Amino acid sequence: MHTGRPNPVQWLWYAYGGGLPPSLSDWVLEDTTRRSWVWRHLARALVQLAPVLLLCLLLPPVPFDIRLTATLGGVVIGLLFSVAYMTETTEHRAVKAGWSPGTTAARRAERAERERIERQARYRSGGAGSYD
Repeated sequence: MHTGRPNPVQWLWYAYGGGLPPSLSDWVLEDTTRRSWVWRHLARALVQLAPVLLLCLLLPPVPFDIRLTATLGGVVIGLLFSVAYMTETTEHRAVKAGWSPGTTAARRAERAERERIERQARYRSGGAGSYD
C-alpha cells in the first residue's frame, strides 16, 4: 500500500495523540499494523516522555545521579505503561483516523497468517525437511 506520509509537525502532533487529516488515514492504518508497529509505538511513547525526561535531567538543585535515576525510572515506568495499553492505543489511533473498530487486530492477524503460510511453504517444496 503506497500512502502519503505526514510532515514532521503532523507526525509530532500524531505522536502526542492528535488526529491527522483524512488524506493520511491509510498511513495511520499502515503505521499501526505493519510488521514494525510495536517499535513505532515505542518510538511515539519515547517522544511523549521526552519533555518530562528532559526536565528530570535539567533540574539544577538536585544531584546528577538522582536526576539520572529519576529519568531512567521514568523511562522504564513510562514504557511499561505504554506497552500495557499498546493494542488499545493503536486501535484508538486507527478509529480516530476513520477505520472501524477491530481493523488493526484483523489486519495484524491476516499478516501473521500470511507469514505463517510463507514459512511453512519453504518446508513443503520437496527439499530436506519437507512434509511431502
